[in-house]
Amino acid sequence: MDSSKASNVIRVLLVDDQPLVRAGLSHILTPDDGFEIVAEAGDGAEALEQLALHPVDVVCMDIRMRGMDGIEATAAISEIDNGPPVLILTTFDDDEALVGALEAGAAGFALKEASAEDLIRAVQAVAGGGAWLDP
Repeated sequence: MDSSKASNVIRVLLVDDQPLVRAGLSHILTPDDGFEIVAEAGDGAEALEQLALHPVDVVCMDIRMRGMDGIEATAAISEIDNGPPVLILTTFDDDEALVGALEAGAAGFALKEASAEDLIRAVQAVAGGGAWLDP
């Protein structure tokens, strides 16, 4: 077994209330680029349940969802010992969303209008312990 290859895989939890968006993100974050989608969730509460079941390296989190939203879920994930970093993905390009995400403990903030290449770089940066802020 090639453990070096396995350790280079970035395990991702996708959280978005729209299944079509999750499917699109899964299409972009492929094994060919070093990603494994280990779980999906439709809201923040479900994301916390999935985190209890699946170790991940990064959470890609929508900001506005029914039920527990992305800000609330990010704050909860930030309280977990050795919890994964969160990359907020949103269609809302406003300072209030950005400030709320960062105050909740998000390591990154990207707009859903970003290119596939930028999304890949953002997830890699956040999973690697860095930060990402869409320009």
